Amino acid sequence: MQPFSLFAPAKVNLALHVLGRRQDGYHNLDSIVAFASVGDRLTFAPSGSFSITVDGPFAAALPQAGDNIIARSWAAVQAIATKRGRDIPPVCVHLEKNLPVASGIGGGSANAAAALRGFLRIAGIAEIDDEVTAAGLSIGADVPVCLTGVACRMQGVGERITPLEGFTPLRAILVNPLVEVSTPSVFKGLGLENGQSYGAAITDARDPSHWRNDLAAPAIARAPVIGEVLQRLSSTPGITRAFMSGSGATCVGLLADDDVTPDLDPRWWSMRTVLG
Repeated sequence: MQPFSLFAPAKVNLALHVLGRRQDGYHNLDSIVAFASVGDRLTFAPSGSFSITVDGPFAAALPQAGDNIIARSWAAVQAIATKRGRDIPPVCVHLEKNLPVASGIGGGSANAAAALRGFLRIAGIAEIDDEVTAAGLSIGADVPVCLTGVACRMQGVGERITPLEGFTPLRAILVNPLVEVSTPSVFKGLGLENGQSYGAAITDARDPSHWRNDLAAPAIARAPVIGEVLQRLSSTPGITRAFMSGSGATCVGLLADDDVTPDLDPRWWSMRTVLG
């Protein structure tokens, strides 16, 4: 095989409605998802054994290679390839980690989706079918939508995905105050018991006026600086909407034009992007 690279774009939740907590402890969600023009990058090259190398501004924040999401994706594709009588030769995966870790923009899930795609390509499996999607879901709830890579409505625990046809790309700025927020702790902050309902579903997948992120309040309770980021974005002329993505701490400002410049703390991570 010849070395090749795949882009792993940041995933942004334009809306994230929590509908309730299921009897199995998972939460039913209704979310509008778009993908950014910024993200991580994975490079695949032949090797004598499976290995992972990492660099980039956020490389040091990742878990050890033996326990990370790329290694789990490798194991998943090995199992699929074996079932289909295909061979997957050893490979070295190099991750360029450009996105903050535990930041609510799906960096890990995007990496897993890119890894799955890369390993499937090496195994000669072209189609992202139900078995591949199920493998992605077993790795993480956001992996199936990251496998699509296009603007979608995502429902359930992440298994029901409907692409949004004709989605208009959005100028945006992503801002993270460089605090890690634990997704389980944010969901716990909702205080829901198994079987308990919570908020209403999205009524119009095209109308953001009623969209919300139900995880914003518990995330701000754990990391109040998120509230400061949102306040700075929302008070900036030319930012048409400011909201938190996922379970935080990344916040998003939608820009009327490229000249909009919010007043941000220079210690924060920020990146201009296009969502589509």
